[in-house]
Amino acid sequence: RPVPLRKLEEIVVATDNRLHDREDREITTQEIGAFVMERLRELDQVAYVRFASVYRRFEDIGAFMEELKTLQRNQQ
Repeated sequence: RPVPLRKLEEIVVATDNRLHDREDREITTQEIGAFVMERLRELDQVAYVRFASVYRRFEDIGAFMEELKTLQRNQQ
């Protein structure tokens, strides 16, 4: 994907800052994944779908298609 490296670095920094700003020093991988997915959705929808397909481990094409439909509805 033609995503500028600087933008990806911003996601990493934002994620790191989120970890350091929390009172509770523990954070689940689900929270981190959801945070990264949201940033990718704002940055590049194809990168988001690729990440989401691995992160969410879609069980079938129906679940994958539902995610695409949701993304498309939110874009309009």
